Amino acid sequence: MAADLTVRVRPRPACAAPVPTPGGRGGRTGHRLAAALLVVLLTATGCAGPPESPTAPTPPSGAAAETSASGIDVLFLSMMVAHTEQTLQIVRLGLDRTADPEIRTLIAAIEVTEADELSTMRGWLRDAGPSAMAAAARHDHSGHSDALAGLARLRAAPAGEVNRVLLDVLSAHQRTAAKLADAQLSAGTSARVRELARRVEQSRTAEVALMAKLATAPPSGP
Repeated sequence: MAADLTVRVRPRPACAAPVPTPGGRGGRTGHRLAAALLVVLLTATGCAGPPESPTAPTPPSGAAAETSASGIDVLFLSMMVAHTEQTLQIVRLGLDRTADPEIRTLIAAIEVTEADELSTMRGWLRDAGPSAMAAAARHDHSGHSDALAGLARLRAAPAGEVNRVLLDVLSAHQRTAAKLADAQLSAGTSARVRELARRVEQSRTAEVALMAKLATAPPSGP
């Protein structure tokens, strides 16, 4: 099973192909509605700052669609950079605290995957220019994140409760990432950012399902 966990969360190369908008919506009206939904969702989690423009522009075509980033794309990347930094804090603390081999395999694979994604997202923010970098720098994820309370719970958990607390904290964190990525699939204009969001949504959803199974499995290892 350990090998299977590693394979299912291993990162894949970025793909430039655009992801179809769910529900078949198209045109400026559909993208405006999707952008508004993403802003509402991000605001509800405390993560939204104002995008660079009130609505997402019509997606460009050709090579420009692969790399151009709207205010919505920058907003998503800024939020996900902060969210991913906190994921890495959780899994690294988890590696220090748990001895369960299957849980360690899963969270070690998450660490590799998300460290790679973090590097990619930081690079795309640099590509988007100084204003995007400034927006990301201004983004404060600490005051409204589930990660800080989760890290405190994990640090304080007695040895016999570490695995349960770790899986609970990390599952909640990854569910949030999946929801935000799903919203970005409808709202984003950059093909490569939407492809990243697709991978995030799929991988985090799979991780949550695996953690649910691990939570109910008999303990293994010492």
